[in-house]
Amino acid sequence: MNLPHLMSLASHLASHGFFCLRFTCKGLNIVHRIKAYKSVLNYLKTSGEYKLAGVFLGGRSMGSRAAASVMCHIEPDDGDDFVRGLICISYPLHHPKQQHKLRDEDLFRLKEPVLFVSGSADEMCEKNLLEKVAQKMQAPHKIHWIEKANHSMAVKGRSTNDVFKEINTQILFWIQEITEMDKKCH
Repeated sequence: MNLPHLMSLASHLASHGFFCLRFTCKGLNIVHRIKAYKSVLNYLKTSGEYKLAGVFLGGRSMGSRAAASVMCHIEPDDGDDFVRGLICISYPLHHPKQQHKLRDEDLFRLKEPVLFVSGSADEMCEKNLLEKVAQKMQAPHKIHWIEKANHSMAVKGRSTNDVFKEINTQILFWIQEITEMDKKCH
């Protein structure tokens, strides 16, 4: 994806030794995005070109929703711990002004750790609603709120790069935390 904050994140993670693969799907069809995500995950898992011990799935907005759907449909036999966690940037919990229709069903089926990075003023993810949903999740989770950020992670009076830096730092720290826990458990 060529969104500046995803490019910034991929660059930041790569500079700390993490292989990053970004891809995009044209259009807003969630079913098509889930199929594409499954294909990419299968390629990474089976490709002889990349010998990866595991991956973190992630996405921004609908991409995070597609990643969550892919994760909750991984069969235990298929998983063999390849997918280590999920990163949701601006998870679209509901349509603007439609807080009564939550898109939370996949979140309740997740078992691997989840990091939400959301704006406290996100019109598609009301803060108290995400916190209530997170409390009901089985998966270990963390929410990092970007104060006063909207769904696009724009914050009045704050530079874009400053916001990117906060997001990137939080995601890197969380990935390192999970991979360290994995090393101690295995």
